[in-house]
Amino acid sequence: MPELVLGGSNSRHIAYRLSKKMNIMYSTVEVKEFPDNELYVRIPMDVKQREVIYVNSLQPNPNRSLVETILTLDALKKQNAKSIVAVIPYLAYARQDEMFNPGEAVSVLTIADMFKSLDIDQIITVDMHLHRITDPSKVFGSKFTNITGVHEVADYIKSHFKYSNAVVIGPDDEAKQWASLVAKDLNIEYGVFSKKRLSGREVQVEGQAEVKGKDAIIIDDIISTGGTIIEATKLLKSLGANDIYVACVHPLLVEGAYHKLVEHNLKALIGTDTVLSPISFVEIYPAIAKALDKQL
Repeated sequence: MPELVLGGSNSRHIAYRLSKKMNIMYSTVEVKEFPDNELYVRIPMDVKQREVIYVNSLQPNPNRSLVETILTLDALKKQNAKSIVAVIPYLAYARQDEMFNPGEAVSVLTIADMFKSLDIDQIITVDMHLHRITDPSKVFGSKFTNITGVHEVADYIKSHFKYSNAVVIGPDDEAKQWASLVAKDLNIEYGVFSKKRLSGREVQVEGQAEVKGKDAIIIDDIISTGGTIIEATKLLKSLGANDIYVACVHPLLVEGAYHKLVEHNLKALIGTDTVLSPISFVEIYPAIAKALDKQL
């Protein structure tokens, strides 16, 4: 059984709660920055022949976070930890999963190769962005497990809000998987819109849903700039929806997305704490603890 949970810079809150849930020791990785912006990483205790869980999201600051994570996992390996489980609540670089233009780096394949080269015992992610890669274990290897946080989101919605005659909405085809799960947990119907990307920051959302006079709960895996959610909200209002609730697993909220979203008079705006933000109300550690129980 694991003896130690280590928290990286972005996920100490998750690591601490996880350690309490599992009733094992907790510590943080020492991370400093040299004057030239290179990172210094140190494991603050002897991990030789210990079973270690390391937790760190690759947001915010994905470049820095990736280097910190790789350095930490390699240090654990070289200090002869008995076993190493890397919990990456948000895996950055997963959205570039194909070469769309000649010469592009397919970042998810590069990241997968980096993690495989470390030869650690297990990697657990939460709602990794999956589009063309439907089975991430084929890329990352059999030691890779992708879990979902939408059940925790659904539980939070049930316990905190009184929605009326509601329908769950996936803002695009990719969101169908999360919309169907949340709808099942809430015991209500769901619908899915379609999205056309006009540019890197502009999208067009289209579709029909029976929402007139009903509340709508939009669910997606990631809210980045907020463009997709805003367009879905506009469409729902044009279709006659009443109160609109918005929920996601990973609230990146870049480029002023939080302020843009709150201007649309949403009834609620929530996310999990895979990435800390003003809307990170849902704790993800219970989903991680369940996954660890199955894996270990």
